Amino acid sequence: MRVLGLMSGTSADGIDAVLVEFKGDPSKPKWKILNSVSFAYPFSTRKQILQLGQGLKINSKDWLKLAEEITELNAQAAIACDSESMAELIGCHGQTVWHRSPENSQRGGTLQILQGPLLANILNRTVIYDFRSKDIALGGHGAPLVPLVDESLIGRVYGWRGILNLGGIANLTIIPPKTGFDKSSFCIGWDCGPANSLIDLAIEESSNSLLRFDENGNQASMGIPKSNVIKEWLKEPFFHQVPPRSTGREQFGLTDLQKRKFQLGEVSKEDLLSTLTTFTASIVSQDLDFLFKRRQIRLLELLVAGGGCQNIYLMKQLERKCRGICIRNINEIGLPSQFREALAFATLAWWNVLGRKVDASQITGSEKSLTFGVRVDP
Repeated sequence: MRVLGLMSGTSADGIDAVLVEFKGDPSKPKWKILNSVSFAYPFSTRKQILQLGQGLKINSKDWLKLAEEITELNAQAAIACDSESMAELIGCHGQTVWHRSPENSQRGGTLQILQGPLLANILNRTVIYDFRSKDIALGGHGAPLVPLVDESLIGRVYGWRGILNLGGIANLTIIPPKTGFDKSSFCIGWDCGPANSLIDLAIEESSNSLLRFDENGNQASMGIPKSNVIKEWLKEPFFHQVPPRSTGREQFGLTDLQKRKFQLGEVSKEDLLSTLTTFTASIVSQDLDFLFKRRQIRLLELLVAGGGCQNIYLMKQLERKCRGICIRNINEIGLPSQFREALAFATLAWWNVLGRKVDASQITGSEKSLTFGVRVDP
């Protein structure tokens, strides 16, 4: 089956679209990317999305307008990627604007903006959307979801394998080995914490919105990370929560950035960026240390995806802090880093129409297996 996956993540840069063909066993499919496109959001749209994640209040009319705009932009991305309408099915994540993790007796919550029926009718094809709500209704976090498909798409090797996504938020997938004592283990995954969210906000603020990100980590590489402050940040309760664990810009956004800037005191923008970038690498390193202490799992390799893998300074910090683990770009195994998440939601959409249920208990914490996504026909 040919499926089109559409995804916009917490960085809210725009929409990644991928047209992929699936064949064979859904648990170990043969897949081939036929085309891919990145479709940038207009500046004003991205600004509003990020402000909503920081608590901006808008009226109902503007909510509707934004929902229609995001739906129409997804339709444009779909047409750009699949101009000949080869896809039989569309899997569209929509744009997350708020995420609440389960805590104590309070259930989680999540809000993605998308009008699924409108998208289905614009494209005249079946759309699977709203991938997170059912998981949350079953006691799960609703995130991260990409780890649900990693094992099927990427496969196992002769040792524990990790996949690290460095988007706005960092998350990890841990895939068991295909032989040995641990081969009967389950795939696990969780959100680590901020990846690019704080870095991007810091550079936008320091450049008066002229820059969206620290290209190649150039500015961070000119600074000196404040190691003592990072050590204190790593003691925060969130980073010691045992998975399942999820987060978003609500927790690691502009308010959090201002708090950390205050804790750092008067530092140059280069030192600030260096500290925030090293903080991201340190969070991942600490999580991998906890993984060994709690479950005696040590990774053979760590494949890195997402926009952060283009940050040379961040990758160097990861290599320095995760010594003993082979760290490489996920592109090296034939999976385009930029389109990993869009591919994942294409896969979940395919599984939905097949009626395939997924046990997400070791990743999101949901209480029973479920079929992810809601189907709407044109």
